[in-house]
Amino acid sequence: MFTGLIEEAGEIVAIEPSGDGARFTVRGNKALSDAQHGDSIAVSGVCLTVIAQTPDTFTADVMAQTLDMSTLSEAKPGTRINLERAAKAGDRLGGHIVQGHVDGTASVIEVRPGEEWRVIRFSLSPELAPLVVNKGSICIDGVSLTVSDISDPSEPAQWCEVSLIPETLVATTLGDRVAGDRVNIETDIVARHVERMLSFHTAQTQGGRS
Repeated sequence: MFTGLIEEAGEIVAIEPSGDGARFTVRGNKALSDAQHGDSIAVSGVCLTVIAQTPDTFTADVMAQTLDMSTLSEAKPGTRINLERAAKAGDRLGGHIVQGHVDGTASVIEVRPGEEWRVIRFSLSPELAPLVVNKGSICIDGVSLTVSDISDPSEPAQWCEVSLIPETLVATTLGDRVAGDRVNIETDIVARHVERMLSFHTAQTQGGRS
C-alpha cells in the first residue's frame, strides 16, 4: 500500500524485453535507501517489485497487462518518473490509500497557470468517470491529489481537474505535463468497491424481473 506522497522524481535508465513484458531499471536515491529484494516501489503510480538492485538503481519486471494499462508502455531510457516506497504500518497517512494498481490512463486536455499554482484538466474514460467525485481523492502518476472540479454527467466528454501547489509542481513530474501528455490514473478504492457492489445488485434485480 502507498499514500500517494511522492518521495522523489527518479529516472528510467534501461528497458529490456522480457517475454511478453519488459524488465525496467530505475534510478533513485531516497527510494533505494533501504530497499531490499521483494520490496514494493510505486513508479509513477504503478506498483513494481524489486528483483535486483545497486546502491542507486533497482530492477523490476513489468508484465504485459501492466504495460497495456499504463504509460510505462511509452517509457524509454531518460523518462522521469515519480517514486514512492510502500508505506510502513504506523506511518502517517498524509495522502490517501493508494494500491499502485492503475485503472488506466488519461490525457492532459488543458494546463492553466496561476500566480501560485497550476490547474490541469484530464480526460476521463466512460468507465472511470463515475468513480471520480468533486473534492474526492484521485491518484495521478502516483501523486495523491484532490479533485477540484469535474464535468457534468450530461457532458459527452468527461473530465476532471486538479489544482497543483508549487511543491507538487517542483517535486513531481506533474510540473512537466503539457496538453496531450498521458498519465496513469488510479481512482479511489472505496468508489471501486461501491461500483462493484452496485453492479451485482443491478444484475440480481434485473435477473429477478426476467
